[in-house]
This record gives sequence, C-alpha cells and structure tokens, in this order.
Amino acid sequence: MKRIQAISVLDGRYHRHTKELNRIFSEYGLIRHRVFVEIQWLKFLLKELGLEPVTSEEIKKMDGIFSEFGVTDAEKIKEIEKQTNHDVKAVEYFIKQELMDRGLARFKEWVHFACTSDDINNTAYALMVKEGRKILAEGITSVVEKIESYARKYKAVPMMSRTHGQPATPTTAGKELVNFAWRLRLELTSLKLLYVHAKMNGASGNFNAHHFVFPEIDWIGASEKFISGYLGLMPILYTTQINPNHYLAELLHVLIRLASTIIDFDRDMWGYISIGYFKQKSIAGEVGSSTMPHKVNPIYFENSEGNMGMAISMMEHLAVKLLNSRFQRDLTDSTVLRNLGAVWGYLTIGLKSTLKGLDKVSLNPEALEKDLDENPELLSEAIQTAMRVYNEENPYEALKHLTRGRRVRLEDIREFVDHLAKVPESVKSRMKQLTVREYTGLAEKLVDHYFTKI
Repeated sequence: MKRIQAISVLDGRYHRHTKELNRIFSEYGLIRHRVFVEIQWLKFLLKELGLEPVTSEEIKKMDGIFSEFGVTDAEKIKEIEKQTNHDVKAVEYFIKQELMDRGLARFKEWVHFACTSDDINNTAYALMVKEGRKILAEGITSVVEKIESYARKYKAVPMMSRTHGQPATPTTAGKELVNFAWRLRLELTSLKLLYVHAKMNGASGNFNAHHFVFPEIDWIGASEKFISGYLGLMPILYTTQINPNHYLAELLHVLIRLASTIIDFDRDMWGYISIGYFKQKSIAGEVGSSTMPHKVNPIYFENSEGNMGMAISMMEHLAVKLLNSRFQRDLTDSTVLRNLGAVWGYLTIGLKSTLKGLDKVSLNPEALEKDLDENPELLSEAIQTAMRVYNEENPYEALKHLTRGRRVRLEDIREFVDHLAKVPESVKSRMKQLTVREYTGLAEKLVDHYFTKI
C-alpha cells in the first residue's frame, strides 16, 4: 500500500514527521521489545538464579536473537500468531525455534518460564514509553528553547497586554513569552522525573508457579532485581495479572497539561499574528489562500493546536481506562495500549508544527508601538493607585469616569493629574512624565530572573 492510501494521517500525510516513532511504537516495535524482555528473562533465570548452567558463549548466542532481530523476524512471528491466535505465545515459539537453530535447544523450556502474557507486555510497553519519553522531551525542549531565545531578544520591547481581549496594562513581549517557557519547563521536569513501573510476578501477581517449583528462591527480590537491573525500570509488586498502569496514567496527565499549554501558546501566537504583533515570513512558492494571494496564514500554529487536541482526547481516555480492569484482568487494556503510538504521533506533529511556526515569525515593533501610543488610558492603573496612597477622593471612580468606554489623549490624563489636590507636586510630576512605553513594571527584570533560575 502506498502512503497516499493510508487510512491514518500518521502513516499517510504526516508520515515524514512520525517515522522516527516506527521503531518504538509500531507492531514491529512492540514485538521487538517483547523479544528483548523474553531474552533478558531467560538470561536472568540462567545467570542470576542459576537454574541451569550456561556459558558466556551460549549467552552471547542468546543475545544474538535480539541484536540480530529485524522486520523479517517480526513477520515470522506474525505468521506463527496466525496459528496460535496469541501474540505473546507466538514470540515464545519464535525464540524457542531460534534457540534450537543456534544449538541451544536445552534451554528452550526456560523461555517464558512462569510468565503470564502481561509480564512480557507490561515490561515491553514500559520500555517503549521510557524510550518514547526521551523523544518527546527532546521535542518539548526544542520548543522551549526557541521560545526562550525570543524572550531574551524581546525582553525589553513594550507591548500592550489584553485581558478579556481589551487593552489592559503594558507588559513586554519577552515577559509574555517567558510565561510559557516557565509553564512548559515545569511540566517537562515532571515528565522526566516520573518513574516507569513494571511487574514480573505471574498469572495473578503472587508468584504462584515460581514458588511452587522453586520455593527456596526469594522471588520477590528476584523480580525487583530483574526489573531494575536487567530492564532499568521501577519494580512494582502489588498487582493482579496486569500492571495497574498508574505510572502511565500519571505520565499521560503530565502530557495532557503539556499539550494544553502548547495549545494556549498556539492560540496566543495566532492572535498576535492576527493583530500584527508578529509578522510571518513569506516563502517563495508557498500559497496562503487558494483565492486571496496576499495572505500568509498561521497554519503551523493551527496545525499544532489541532494535533494537540487529538492527542489530549486520546490521552484523557487512556489515562482513565488503563486504571480499570475487571477482577484480576480483562483484555480491554490490550487494545487500548496499542494506540500509544498514535498519541506520540499527534504530540510529535504538534511540537514540530509549533517549532516551525516559531521559525517563521518575527516581532513587528511598529504595531506594538502604535497600540501603545493610541491607548494612553493604560496609565490609569498607575495614577489611581498613586491617588489611593495620598488619600485622593474616589480615585478608582474618578479614573473610571475619565477613561472607561472612551478614547482619551495623553494630554487629558496630564490635565487630570494637574487637578489632583492631595498628591505632592513631585509625585504629580512623575505621573505626568510617565509614558505607556515606560510603564512595564518589572517585566524586563522578571525575564532576567527567569534565566538565572533555569
């Protein structure tokens, strides 16, 4: 099938943005990780628990089953699955055949020893998530660093803020960008710090078969040692047949917050472009509209918003559903987990689109200056606050009468100040000299403060 025939945009239109995820989250990726876990468990039983003597040369041959594993091998497993109608059992049979082909037939019954299918699946998915997390962290970091570069560049550029879409008080473009950088870094830190949990404890989580055949072995300790030492994951012991997936729900909720923050940023950038605060670079050959040749549309921020929305809708379902399983297990988690790749795909597309949108914009100081100059009423906050300090009568109401719902000039504000009765002349002089462009508080210092903290 050609890409243009793909039913999913992840494998079709956006394949070039998501192909790096294929080796992790595809059917091949899942099978490959299952093979890895099975081989690691086999080696652990033989080397660490000493259930049967094994030489370093034999271990090397076992490692080859995974290190040499490729798409053709995964296709062999899919063929076996047609007979078994069980995906994990097909992996077991494949490995047994590989052992026999490599002269290691005496070890074949140790493959999948005392395991239930979710011992292999939950560890495979945990490894996939751990690897996939690195890719997302890199993408998020790229977006944050781009936002931060603009924050440094524009930290002292005054800008009219808007609350409820209306002129509010001056800020700086850099400070508004730092707000988003801080929020994204907050969630990025949470994402990196989360433990990825895995279990290896048998059909109902009690090591029943393990303990029956080898009661002298500390299987609780062995499980912890295998998961942490051989897989690099955080062991959990208190489970049913399946991993309860609390780590995954927690991780998905972090990603929901990240995606929602990106949407918030995309929408603000879209708005700033629409009012002219940011200009977009026009690229030769690109078309902004099929009928309006003058347009350069903010398509990358729109694309990101849409894909982040898709990711959130899926993650909200996954984060809740994966915590639920009837009694000791049902299979509803299995079919849902297979969509993790789609989640990663939408998130990856969204991050790349935001980054591309940022690469195409530059600040338009003239538009910012025009808005500031045309809205001297932005100074009313400063004046009424000073009036409170010196006990002027009804300061808020007086400024409200002067400025609300009407255009005022800077001269009107200065004339108003001249008539204040209790404010000292030195303060009135400062008030009259104040300009909207200068009334940005500690915005610039806050940007500097941010960069000292990161």
